[in-house]
Amino acid sequence: VCLIHGWFISLNPTALLVLSIQQIHVDQEMIGKISAAGQLMQCSASLDVLFLLDGSYSIGKGSFERSKHFAGKLCDALDIHPDRVRVGMIQFSSTPHLEFPLDSYLTKQEVKERIKRTVFRGGSTETGQALKYILHKGFPGGRNSSVPEVLIIISDGKSQGSTAMPAMQVKERHVRVFAVGIKFPRWEELHVLASEPPERHLLFAGDADDAANGLYSTLSDPVCTATAPGCKVESHPCERRTLETVKELAGNYVCWKGSKQPNTVQASLCPFIRWKRILIKYPSRCFRTVCPDPCDSQPCQNGGTCVPEGLGRYHCLCLLGYGADTHCAAKLSLECSVDLLFLMDSSAGVTLEGFLRFKAFLKRFLQAVVGQDSPMSVGVAQYNDSVKIPIELGQHKDTFSLMKSIDALNFSGGRTLTGRALQYIAQHGFRSTPVFADVQDELPRVVVLLTDSKSQDSVAEATRYVKDQNLFLIGVGSSFMRTELAMVTGNPEQTIVYSGPQDLFNRIPELQRKICSVGNPEGCQAQSLDLAFAVDASSGVGLENFLHLRRFVRSSCLHFVINRDVTQIALVIYGSKAHTVFALDTHTSNSAVLQALEQVPFLGGSASAGSALLHVHSEVMTVQKGARPGVSKAVVLLTNGGGVRDAAAPAQQLRHNGVLVFVVVIGDTERDTLLTVAGAPTYLIHISSYEDLQYYQGLIIERICEEAKSPVNLCKPNPCLNQGVCILGPGSYRCECHGWEGPHCETRVLRGDSPRSPALPPHSHVQWSPRGLQHFSRALQHSKRQ
Repeated sequence: VCLIHGWFISLNPTALLVLSIQQIHVDQEMIGKISAAGQLMQCSASLDVLFLLDGSYSIGKGSFERSKHFAGKLCDALDIHPDRVRVGMIQFSSTPHLEFPLDSYLTKQEVKERIKRTVFRGGSTETGQALKYILHKGFPGGRNSSVPEVLIIISDGKSQGSTAMPAMQVKERHVRVFAVGIKFPRWEELHVLASEPPERHLLFAGDADDAANGLYSTLSDPVCTATAPGCKVESHPCERRTLETVKELAGNYVCWKGSKQPNTVQASLCPFIRWKRILIKYPSRCFRTVCPDPCDSQPCQNGGTCVPEGLGRYHCLCLLGYGADTHCAAKLSLECSVDLLFLMDSSAGVTLEGFLRFKAFLKRFLQAVVGQDSPMSVGVAQYNDSVKIPIELGQHKDTFSLMKSIDALNFSGGRTLTGRALQYIAQHGFRSTPVFADVQDELPRVVVLLTDSKSQDSVAEATRYVKDQNLFLIGVGSSFMRTELAMVTGNPEQTIVYSGPQDLFNRIPELQRKICSVGNPEGCQAQSLDLAFAVDASSGVGLENFLHLRRFVRSSCLHFVINRDVTQIALVIYGSKAHTVFALDTHTSNSAVLQALEQVPFLGGSASAGSALLHVHSEVMTVQKGARPGVSKAVVLLTNGGGVRDAAAPAQQLRHNGVLVFVVVIGDTERDTLLTVAGAPTYLIHISSYEDLQYYQGLIIERICEEAKSPVNLCKPNPCLNQGVCILGPGSYRCECHGWEGPHCETRVLRGDSPRSPALPPHSHVQWSPRGLQHFSRALQHSKRQ
């Protein structure tokens, strides 16, 4: 929001000013370029930033939440780090209250999460007292003016006391002050608070993206680093709008008044007052960082509409028949090979209107993403009390005949037995048709459930059965079906929720991506990984929450390719003692792991995370137990924070042995203790409730895969058996044996024999490729069985 000097309001003489609302207004093209710039904003200078949040009753809880959102948005433009930008927060009303000093939270995620937890306090608006607090205390946890200091005041500017003197004193200490208006601000007071020039330091929190851009643009020169290539700070026309609520004389009406004469009244004219709002616009200029719009080059063909998604990224909304190509090219395909079966709800709960909407969606989807000439493997089933498959998988070879069969589908009514339908489809939906009877079908099998009615039977057993049959299930439904669809699919990321009929059709590209993701898991894909889950099964967690944890592990395993060559997964549960449910080399397929997870028992008792991590160190992440030398290793500790005080030392042992330790904690816990276990904030994920665990799955898997890309030490864990010493060389290692021989000290030296290694000279290096490591691991397991 920009300030104009000497502005003047002209009102009708009968009007009386009551209240003003002010906001910024710019054209849509400029908003797009400001938004694109937001993707690159990152102030990386040494800087102390202190938020001063108005928490008074004049703000109210709603506007206070918007203030918090705005503060979080500003953090996106700051490179928060102990050596660069530090952030703190004070909330003020009747008295100032330090929410957190600048040295408490040292990563962007931690600061934003703490801001979200800030609670509205209420009280009078004593802005002057808050400024005096800063004059007396300085920036709590700051670096004592050794780096530039920035104060960001977010308020409605309706202080009960004078702010001029303390504001001037704060600015005299070389603190740069930004005044951010919230709700219906009193701009005259905010002008007094802000640094000069006011057009660069006075912002409006109602438009968070624009205000964050304005703050970054002001700090970019000279405090922050230069803007990104192609982006620049520009002055552009904008408007400040003022909505004034006034009362005016609308006319007169006949009223009765008393008289000096006894028992007498007189007719008279009384004024009629009405309230009215008047919008006044003030032309101005604003300074913002703008970046090129990726849609300026008009990349979408055949009438497609370009939608920018930040700097350099966009997607095209294509006309019917042009939906699969990135730039709306004419010829389309599903872009992946799958057996695709649509299961449509045809019960009374979905209604005739909903059934017809799904039919239209199905036709539009297939017209948009299935090629006109290429053969397809698509089927359609519908269900209510029973299930029928009017369009068998692979029955149609061309789009025209498929559309004709879909048109012939009729609404049935009846009960919504989704669980029964899923079980039937898993058994009968993917039988080979006579056309393909002589062909071995090994394509991924995808079921797309279209429903808008909650199931009248249990879906839990059916869902497990579907997954045991290696079917990939995607749920599509309206917003009120979100919870049930997540339960049916077992993973919120395999659901598509729409808000209205038109929004359903907008989800076609998203459905296409999810269908094709079945052959490309969102986990570490081809990256080799040994992964162990350590799950708290103690009484502190409880049976119900333990089932949440078990479901989370099961859902996470779906994101990995589980076999000897790619990902191996182990599971440890613990109470006071730890137990291996299955080792890294126990199961060699996704279906085997998923089946084993269904049998995991609840233990109860007290919790000892330390014993669990020690168990992982000595009994799981060892070559003898299936761990592969030269492969990245990670353990994910799932805990409610109980029994973690003894876990720091075992966690450090694991890290020393080349194993990444991720701590996922649910509920309110002591952060400092958990941080010593995790080792660094990157490896600590805090989740408020067990119900929210599913929404953090993508973040957790992303962090595991990202950290697992780091180079590994071939000697960690030690591949040498029987106390052999591993000696690392360039791209290789060798084992020094004592009383044993062989490349890995696997053969005992008999008395009278001298140590020898027929296959390998004693001091030669072993060159290990990933495949060689896998052969060694298998050979080791074979020798153990003998």
